[in-house]
Amino acid sequence: METASAIPVPLPTPNPVAVPADGVDCPVSGEPAVDFAGLKTKLQSYLKPEDVARVEAAYEFSASAHEGQFRISGEPYVSHPVAVTGIVADWHLDPQALIAALLHDVMEDTHISKQEIAERFGKTAAELVDGLSKLDKMEFRSQEEAQAENFRKMLLAMASDLRVILIKLADRLHNMRTLECVRPAKRRRIANETLEIYAPIANRLGLNTLFRELQELSFEHKFPMRYRALSKAIKAARGNRREVIGKVLKSVDERLPQWNITADVQGREKHLFSIYRKMVEKRLSFSQVLDIYGLRVIVQDVPSCYLAIGALHSMYKPVPGKFKDYIALPKANGYQSLHTTLIGPFGTPVEIQVRTAEMHHIAESGVASHWLYKDDEKTLTELQQKTHSWLQSLLELQSTSGEATEFLEHVKVDLFPSEVYVFTPQGRILSLPKGSTPVDFAYAVHTDIGNRCVACRVNNDLMPLRTELRNGDQVEIITAAHANPNPAWLSYVRTGKARAQIRHFLKGAQHEESVTLGERLLNQALRVYGLTLGQISTFAWDRFLRDRGVKSKKEILSDIGLGSRLPAIVARRLSHAQDQESGRPDVIKPKPASAILISGSEGIAVQLAPCCQPIPGDPIIGLIRKGKGLEVHRHDCTAIAKLRGDRGRWVDVEWEHSHGRMFDVTMRVLTKEARGVLARVASAISDADCNIQNVTMDQEQGIYTALNLTVQVRDRMHLALVMRAVRRVPEVLRIGRLKSDGRVG
Repeated sequence: METASAIPVPLPTPNPVAVPADGVDCPVSGEPAVDFAGLKTKLQSYLKPEDVARVEAAYEFSASAHEGQFRISGEPYVSHPVAVTGIVADWHLDPQALIAALLHDVMEDTHISKQEIAERFGKTAAELVDGLSKLDKMEFRSQEEAQAENFRKMLLAMASDLRVILIKLADRLHNMRTLECVRPAKRRRIANETLEIYAPIANRLGLNTLFRELQELSFEHKFPMRYRALSKAIKAARGNRREVIGKVLKSVDERLPQWNITADVQGREKHLFSIYRKMVEKRLSFSQVLDIYGLRVIVQDVPSCYLAIGALHSMYKPVPGKFKDYIALPKANGYQSLHTTLIGPFGTPVEIQVRTAEMHHIAESGVASHWLYKDDEKTLTELQQKTHSWLQSLLELQSTSGEATEFLEHVKVDLFPSEVYVFTPQGRILSLPKGSTPVDFAYAVHTDIGNRCVACRVNNDLMPLRTELRNGDQVEIITAAHANPNPAWLSYVRTGKARAQIRHFLKGAQHEESVTLGERLLNQALRVYGLTLGQISTFAWDRFLRDRGVKSKKEILSDIGLGSRLPAIVARRLSHAQDQESGRPDVIKPKPASAILISGSEGIAVQLAPCCQPIPGDPIIGLIRKGKGLEVHRHDCTAIAKLRGDRGRWVDVEWEHSHGRMFDVTMRVLTKEARGVLARVASAISDADCNIQNVTMDQEQGIYTALNLTVQVRDRMHLALVMRAVRRVPEVLRIGRLKSDGRVG
C-alpha cells in the first residue's frame, strides 16, 4: 500500500469566495455540523489506526479547501464528500480510495492541483481524484459533447482502476438522495442521465442494491407524479397481497425442513421502477401487474439450491418458461441465482429466487465483494475476470471510436444487455445482448473473425448473417481471406464492440479511398493551369499546408475526396504558389480538363446515386458532397436540378469502357391483370441474361397491374435488350425506366 506524507498534513489556504456546489445561486440556510465522527467510527471497524489518521487528515484538508462553499441546500460543501466517503466505507474500500472520495471535488471547485494532492497523500490518491474530475477547462462545441468527453475520461480511468467508478457511483447516489433542492428541469436531466449511464454501470458491476436505489430515485425525480400515483396504489394493494405472500412464506418455511433443507426465507416487494417499466413495456394497468411480491430463499450450498427448487415446485405449479438457471450460466456481472415463478394461492404469481449466502453477497455488492468478502476467493476471481474483460473492451472501444459521443454510444449499447447464451462449435459459452446476430458473435470471438465474416451456420444450418440468435444456439462463422465488413451490418448489430469495429474499418477504408479520389479530382482541376499533381513542388505544397494549418498532403487529398474542400480552389492556390517559386507570371492557362473515369466499383468514396441509378451508357455528371465524396448522377436527374448553380461542386465524369460489374436499375412495367403474368415477365428477363433483385406490385383501377422490378444489367445496351424481351410478353402494355421523381421514362 502506498504511503503518504507525514501527519498532520498542512492545510491549504481557505477559499475566500462562497460558491454553491452546483453553480446555482441560492440562499444559505446555515451551517449544520458535518458528521465526520460517525464516519470515523465506521472506519475504525475495519482500518488500522494509522490509516484512519490519514483519512482524517484528508478530511481536514478537504474541509479547509471547501471552506466558504455551500451546497444548494445550505449545508457546508464538505458534508457531501463526507457522505460519499461513508458510502464507499460501507464497501470497506482501502485508505487511498477513502482519501480520494474526500478530495474528489477539490480539483474542480478549488485551486488545489493534482501535484499538490500527490505530494500530500500519494500518487494513487491523486490519480483517483484526477479520474473523477471533469474536463471543465476544455472547450466543447455543445453540452452533449462535453458530457460525453467527461464520461469517456471517467470510464477510461475506471478501466485502469475500478475504484474510480465506485467512488463516482457513490457520488452520484448522494447527489440523487439530495436532489430536492435543484430546480425541476435540472432534476429531470440529472435523473435521466442517471438512468441512462450510472444505474446501468452499477448493474454491470453487480452493485444490485446501489443499482435499484439509483433507479428508484431517478424514477421519483424524472416522473414525480407517476411515482407518487404508483406509490399510493402499492400502499392500497399491500394489505390484500401481503396476505397471499404470508401464506406462501409460511408454506415454504414448513416444506423446506421436510426436504432436509436449511434456509433463510425472506419476503420482498418489487421495486416501483420495475413495476412501472413492466407496465410500460407490456402495456398493463397496475391491477394487471400481479407479481409485485416475491420470495428469496438463501440456502447453504449449490446442491441445496436445486433441491429447494424441487421442493417449491412440489408445492405450487410453476409457470412454464419462467425457470432460469443463472447458477450454471451466470450473468456477465457475476450474478448467480435460480429464478422460478409459481402460481400461489388465489392464482397469484409469486417470483422466487434461490441462492447461496455467497451468491447473495455478490448479488448485492458485485465487484465491491472484492473488498467486503474475501473468503470466497474462487467466485471473486471469476467475477474479477469478467469485470476485467469488460474493462478491456472499454479500452478497445476507445481505440476504435473517434468522437467522444460515438464512444459513449458504443458503451451505452453494452450497458443494457438482456442476455442470450450461445455456443461456439467447441462448446464454449458466449453471453451476448438480446437481439444479437452472428456478426455480433463473430466480433465477440475475435475482431479478425468479424472483419472476415462472410456467412454462418446456426445449429448446423446455413442462415443469413442478420439472423437473431436465441438461447442455446450453436454458431459457426465462415470466413474468407479477402472479405471486409459490410456497411449494412450496422443496421442490425447489437454489441458496442461490433458497431465500433465496423465503423473503425469503414472509416479507414473511406480515408484511403477518399485520398485516391482526391488525387484524381485535384489532377483534373490542375490541368486547367497546365499542371499535374506530380509537377507541384515540395515548396508549393509546404507553403500551402503552412498557410492553412494542415499537417499533411494526405489530409488535403482526403478532404477533397470527401467533399470538405473544393478541388478547383486548392488547384488555384497550388498553381499560384508554384508560379511564385518558378518566377512565372500568375496567369491562368486555360486548358480543357479531361473527365474522371468511373467504373462503378471504386468503393465508399465514389457512389452511384440511388435516386436515378446511373448505368454505363447514361450521360452522367459528378457531384462532390461534403463528407460523402463523389456522387454520380444521370444528367436528367431531377434530384440535383436545384444544385446546378453551385458550379464548384460539379465534376466532369465519364464511364470507363471496361467496368466488369453489374448495376441495379428499376423498371416499371404496366400489364393487364392476368394469371401467371409475373412468371412470364420474370422468364423474359431471365432469358435476356438478367437477374431480378426486387419486385413490388401495385394494382391500378382493378384491371391493370404495375410491376416495379429492380434488375441487374451490364450497361444501357443490356437494359434495352431486357426491355425489348419484356415488351414481347402479350399482357405488357407499357414499360419504362423509373426516374428519381417517380415518373417513367
